[in-house]
Amino acid sequence: MKIGQVFKQYNRTFWASNIIELFERWAWYGFYMAFALYLVNSKDTGALGMSQAEKGVIMGTGSMLLYFLPIMTGAIADKLGYTRMLLLSFTVYISGFYMIRSFDTFGWVFFAYIWTCVGGALFKPIISAMIARTTNEETSSIGFGIFYMMVNIGGFIGPFIAGIVLNKSWDYVFYISMLTMSVNYLITIFFFKDPIVRDGKVSVGSTIVKAFRNIQEALGDGKYVLFLVIMILFWTAFNQLYYSFPVFVDQWVDTGVLYQGIHGIWPWLAESIGTAEGTISAVTLSSMDAFFIIVFQLAISSLVMSFRPLSAMMGGILVLSGGVGMMFFAQSGWLILLGILIFSWGEMASSPKFTEYIGRIAPHDKKALYMGTSFLPIAAGHQLAGWISGGPFERIADKFYLLRKEVVSRGLELPAVSDTYSKNDFFSEAAAKMSMTPDELTSYLWDNMHPYHIGYLFAGIALSAVILLWLYDRFILGRNTTS
Repeated sequence: MKIGQVFKQYNRTFWASNIIELFERWAWYGFYMAFALYLVNSKDTGALGMSQAEKGVIMGTGSMLLYFLPIMTGAIADKLGYTRMLLLSFTVYISGFYMIRSFDTFGWVFFAYIWTCVGGALFKPIISAMIARTTNEETSSIGFGIFYMMVNIGGFIGPFIAGIVLNKSWDYVFYISMLTMSVNYLITIFFFKDPIVRDGKVSVGSTIVKAFRNIQEALGDGKYVLFLVIMILFWTAFNQLYYSFPVFVDQWVDTGVLYQGIHGIWPWLAESIGTAEGTISAVTLSSMDAFFIIVFQLAISSLVMSFRPLSAMMGGILVLSGGVGMMFFAQSGWLILLGILIFSWGEMASSPKFTEYIGRIAPHDKKALYMGTSFLPIAAGHQLAGWISGGPFERIADKFYLLRKEVVSRGLELPAVSDTYSKNDFFSEAAAKMSMTPDELTSYLWDNMHPYHIGYLFAGIALSAVILLWLYDRFILGRNTTS
């Protein structure tokens, strides 16, 4: 069937679903890529000045629920209707964004983020289900390709814009996400058609219980459970793109060289996307992962399509481990950008094959059961990623933690960070007492405290997943497996 004929088969609800996905991802990633910085950056910038450990608890726990709760919310949507669930999710999302910006204590921000993630969990199962419902065997391949393109377009635009506006005010980041999410009310009301016919004889509670029983049945396959456990390591390393990378870039990396490079070719572009200080923000730089996926996904998918899913995953995660190591290895913005490119190549080769592999190994009559468990290692990976990006990251790579160690070792007297004495105040006074400029102090800490060692940890976690997958393939499945 020709492409034109395929496109003619997509109905209005298909296109509405894709546009809703684009705006939801725009709103979510515009906030999410900046969230780690908002939690830990100095209070005098408008951020909250929390510790890395507090950041890890908030982001890890909330994001874990975001991927765990769809086990239940998908079943609820099938009972109550997709339109109702979409409108409810947008309301929870928007109120969550507002609360996160309004609160400034650990407990209340933790609550607000979990609330926001509940909104995401209400949304997450619906659009992918709608793409499946509005496509057939002839149109599903291109249909899901369009869907993933929308995901990455939104995932690029959101943080790209957020990285530009947060230098003016953090309020803009949250207001843009709220406004963008609000657009989905109109699309849902006027263009989205709910396909679900609800059966009132079965309660929502019974539906949720059945969903958990189905998951329990799928997890009765010991080999499959072992595979899911191994993949937790992959998602733990992958999620550092959100948890640790923006913080690391903001604290250590010279993105001014990127600004100057762009300015030398397109001055208007550099001045449009750069900061007043002549740098590229960490959030804007992080958005390049989604940009590279938009550019290279088709080529990478074509390259790995002939490989067994498990082999493609191993190769992809191996590449990703090199990329994540580079992303935390240098202070040069160009090398960091190269690391993001390599990371994205690994992501493109491995992440889609994860879903394909689960679909391939699932018994024919249990594919839905097995696919329902695919969120479990992602959820666990978020929880573990949050913990590692907390205390371990803080002790190895957090600039202010390392500076406090240096201050103590030199016997310097400095006030403790507080509401009236920010992290930036502490850093500036410490630099003055050490007879250094802030840039010289950053270089001194880099050379003597070696914060780039955190890259070895993240790359090692990803590499461990590769080794365990190879052992799983060789000794659990057998060398000649075709799965």
